[in-house]
Amino acid sequence: MIRLEVQKGDGVGRVVSTLSEPLRIGRAPGNDLVLETPHVSSEHARVVWSGDRYVLQDLKSTNGTVLVRGGVRTRIDDEVGRRVLLASGDVVELGSQDGPVALAVTIDEEADVARAVAMRSIDDLGPAVDQIERRPSALRSVYEQTAKIGGALELDEVLRRVCDAVLALVPKSTHVTIALRDDDDVEGPAVGAKSTAPATYIPVLTRVRGGQPSAASIPITRSVFKKVVDERAAVLLADAPAEAGTASMLGAQIRSTLGIPLWKGAEILGIVQVDNRGSLMPQPSGSTLAGAAPSGVFDEGDLDVLSVLASTSSLAIANARLVHRLHIVDERLRKENVYLKGREEKRAEGKEIIGSSRAMAELKGKLDKVVNTRVTVLIEGETGVGKELIASAVHWRSTRRDKLFVAQNCAALPENLLESELFGHKKGSFTGATDDKRGLFELADGGTLFLDELGEMSLGLQAKLLRALQEGEIRPVGSTKAMHVNVRIVAATNRNLEKEVAAKRFREDLFYRLSVFNLRVPPLRERREDIPTLAGHFLQRYTGEMQKPVGGFSQQTMELLQAYDWPGNVRELENEVQRLVIQLDPGGFATPDMLSPRVRHVDGVVERAQMKKGTLKEMMDQVEKFVLLESLREHGNNKTAAARTLGITREGLHKKLRAFGIT
Repeated sequence: MIRLEVQKGDGVGRVVSTLSEPLRIGRAPGNDLVLETPHVSSEHARVVWSGDRYVLQDLKSTNGTVLVRGGVRTRIDDEVGRRVLLASGDVVELGSQDGPVALAVTIDEEADVARAVAMRSIDDLGPAVDQIERRPSALRSVYEQTAKIGGALELDEVLRRVCDAVLALVPKSTHVTIALRDDDDVEGPAVGAKSTAPATYIPVLTRVRGGQPSAASIPITRSVFKKVVDERAAVLLADAPAEAGTASMLGAQIRSTLGIPLWKGAEILGIVQVDNRGSLMPQPSGSTLAGAAPSGVFDEGDLDVLSVLASTSSLAIANARLVHRLHIVDERLRKENVYLKGREEKRAEGKEIIGSSRAMAELKGKLDKVVNTRVTVLIEGETGVGKELIASAVHWRSTRRDKLFVAQNCAALPENLLESELFGHKKGSFTGATDDKRGLFELADGGTLFLDELGEMSLGLQAKLLRALQEGEIRPVGSTKAMHVNVRIVAATNRNLEKEVAAKRFREDLFYRLSVFNLRVPPLRERREDIPTLAGHFLQRYTGEMQKPVGGFSQQTMELLQAYDWPGNVRELENEVQRLVIQLDPGGFATPDMLSPRVRHVDGVVERAQMKKGTLKEMMDQVEKFVLLESLREHGNNKTAAARTLGITREGLHKKLRAFGIT
């Protein structure tokens, strides 16, 4: 028995003890030892029986756990492992180092030497199988119970069926308890952990014949558990009090007991303890499968039957635990996928295509025609026009929206890394390839892969991309097998690919494969009428982020924004508006002096007007004439729309045009 006494901190003098059941320690009310100190975690630590010794396990507490032994302090963390063997005289400190709760450990060592009447090694079950085969009725019963166990997939159901099978095959049994190795132990130590801490075993299910509650104070007998684990064998203690008269057995009134291991290879996954506890249950009529025996006492026939059953039960439990962990991983991945897709959808909703100009209307019309086709889309446009936004719209407006949209900038990685990023690689294919890696083509299977700055891709990698487009096949680096994928490619470039082909810097066959359907995103200077809408959109976004309500743009400021050429396009406009919001006082209006010098001076208008030197009036007339003609061109000679953009009436526009001799 292990005994914990609070020596220091909250609850001084409080004592808890246990024989084999886990003892939970923490701040939450459901713990066996409740410590209300704030720096103790809700579920801080637990003490469990390992089949040999008591083990202290830190449950990844916030402020940690320290073991003090012989004046040496050891912090229980990932560096040394979060499990450590306990010994009598140890002190366990929980929580803050400045004022920890100290628990004194006392272990009452009882004589744990069980003198087994018979054993069946799990490494050689031949004799047990031979004995069962000589008794057809027993063999048939074992087969029927094995079939029931094998028909279950969920761990809870497998465990219930194992217990039911034991109660059916050993009629003298009154109690069946299954203890399994802790999941953390089965999955192995954490990455980088140096711990060699022992395995811990947790009682997970106890069944009592007839459904009556168990009269025992402990579920697992330490002496039997130790014998089973040490000998790797099924153990029979026919007259348990005489053969192992330990306190745990006497306290549980165990008359006869069987310890049956569950295993997978060299690992002991758990133990099934089968008891007749003080003949508490009415004995069923008829003889046991093993033949006649004194009332309440098991014999070697029972041991043989359960040894054979355990071989099948071990496999079923190991598989069920694997399925259980796979379910957990699958559910976690499903939730992560739902979260990520939801986040991407919100991002897509927050990046709507803004603009009502004629150029943008044409782009949206072409976009609507291509979204639900399978053709490759090539998006062309200057830097900052929003090519990725259009690529995202191709995906989210299509039937592929339920799959992933994956983007990769081809100019961001060197050739060898880009190939691995796109197609994946096999472990050991190159220096640093320590694991298999899935490429973006595989991740985007069923969805859309956006390749930005495609013109930067090397000729060698272009050939591999061409094969992926033509055959729908990819081959990870270092792999000998091709993989079929269903990926829609959307590519973008700010280069003129026809000129790149002529200069032998881009493959001609890949160019024709990519340019099935081209979308040209117009630069901002070709859709100046969209600037007020875009500027207003960005103003609303950044005032919301900074929680700074502002008045807006002054008329002169907006005129300067519309007059500027925006070589950086929408991205440059967004940055300019963000800069304005930072400068503005709450409730203020953006004035021309707040604009960047390049925007405020509007040098581009004068240059594009190709103004000739002359008097001030002559030069101003040239600029005004240019602005009028530019506005008419942008609006398709629609004078009403041009006048609205210029902030004058239609009659005022006619008057100015007549003055310049324009009809």
